[in-house]
Amino acid sequence: MLLSQRRTADGRTQVVVRDGPEAYALGKDTTLYEFARDCAERKLRLADAISAIGLGEAVDIEAEAREGRLLPPILHPDPAHLHLTGTGLTHLGSAATRDAMHAKANAAEETLTDSMRMFRMGLEGGKPAALPGAQPEWFYKGNGYALAAPGAPLTMPGFAEDGGEEPEIAGIYIIASDGTPCRVGWALANEFSDHVTERVNYLWLAHSKLRMAAFGPEILVGDLPQSVEGTSRIRRKDQVIWEKPFVSGEANMSHALANLEHHHFKYPIFRQPGDVHIHMFGTATLSFADGIKTEPGDVFEIEAAPFGLPLVNPLERADDTGVARVRTL
Repeated sequence: MLLSQRRTADGRTQVVVRDGPEAYALGKDTTLYEFARDCAERKLRLADAISAIGLGEAVDIEAEAREGRLLPPILHPDPAHLHLTGTGLTHLGSAATRDAMHAKANAAEETLTDSMRMFRMGLEGGKPAALPGAQPEWFYKGNGYALAAPGAPLTMPGFAEDGGEEPEIAGIYIIASDGTPCRVGWALANEFSDHVTERVNYLWLAHSKLRMAAFGPEILVGDLPQSVEGTSRIRRKDQVIWEKPFVSGEANMSHALANLEHHHFKYPIFRQPGDVHIHMFGTATLSFADGIKTEPGDVFEIEAAPFGLPLVNPLERADDTGVARVRTL
């Protein structure tokens, strides 16, 4: 089952349900945030609650996407209470990449970079018999003000050195009133980053991640397949300038998803009732690694069969606003 949100002609937010090729409006006037929060409080499964409510009018979901009416599949009424976060160095990559990383990870301890040490920790302890396992790399991207809707631009700051895609799977969560994280489902995500800034010095990773992100357009409800195979591409005008398959899911990761979830939600600050979390689980595929330099006007496309519609976002650059000045009160 796939869930999304659209803006109706009269300005309402409407939940759209797809279970197969056909899509329908949920038979209740609500947002996915309100619906998921009610299910969390009542300890209901989303699919069961949808069956009880029923479905309404048919929706041409592809037309909604083409005409720019799709919203992020879940939003918080106060964008400051939607958190964009992620983990890195979690994916094994292709066979060739995996062999190369294993060779480096088996090198003498004193020769390892911090990144390779982190990767080896995941290989050795990311899928423990009992939680918790090895702690992963973790980063903060921003809140709901940094979220781009499907089809809307991913805007890099005027001072950015790069604006590059990262095709990932994100977990979508809402926090129940008792502080329990409840998973709404899984979605495609573009964990948009500044790879040139990160390359200058790994301690600038935090700066490089403070960029926009996009996810959706649809949320997969239920279990994530063990292996997800998708394609990431960049279009420049009428040409595809880069395209590459990517893989995700636990079969292609050095960490169990439950371990990554634990190391995020173990912090009480991330278990505040009513908050929404979009947590991205990493990738082994990005165009920057192949020498691609993106330009404003380029269009990112990320697709994978279990997730319905592709996630499409053009790249823009904001005007440089100069030095940030502080006013004394």
